[in-house]
Amino acid sequence: MYDWRSMTDEERAAALAARKAQGHPWHRPPHPCQGDGAYHLSAAGFEHTAVIGHSPERMAECEQGLLATLQPHAQERIAWCILPNHYHLLVETASLKAVLGALGQFHGRTSFQWNGEENTRGRKVWYKCADRAIRSERHFWATVNYIHHNPVHHGYVEQWQDWPYSSAKAYLDAVGRDEAGRIWLEYPLLDYGKGWDI
Repeated sequence: MYDWRSMTDEERAAALAARKAQGHPWHRPPHPCQGDGAYHLSAAGFEHTAVIGHSPERMAECEQGLLATLQPHAQERIAWCILPNHYHLLVETASLKAVLGALGQFHGRTSFQWNGEENTRGRKVWYKCADRAIRSERHFWATVNYIHHNPVHHGYVEQWQDWPYSSAKAYLDAVGRDEAGRIWLEYPLLDYGKGWDI
């Protein structure tokens, strides 16, 4: 995948020409229609701006809205974390296409609402929604650890359960601290999030 913003004008022209010739969307890779499976989904605020984190109320509304949006399309919402400028989700779904469509609508609704609240009509709120199919048990548990550890990694809290916009507390209550510790050690993050996800 390429990063449009870092390309020269010549590289952009060549990329557009290649995508047009292949019948793909001009500015993003095509999404194959994938089916059953677990997926790690993440989306960032445009330029990683902290639009989600405008207020604690907005953070809570974003979390509730995302979970409600996923409800009809995901058999299970396994793990999630909402941060001021991005979110991570781990879901089990029979239709990635339906989940991505619902998230696109959610992004549109929240962009309109938040821009209205802040009197910033026309501002781009969301940058991308990326998806990654979970390919192994190791990948699954490392993803659970990564999502729950994200607020600690970014310095918002010192312990998973202290971040209120996450499934971490429910996860720890469900599996217990000893089992969560075992999973943490058996499926370490290593350099997850830096190109490693298998």
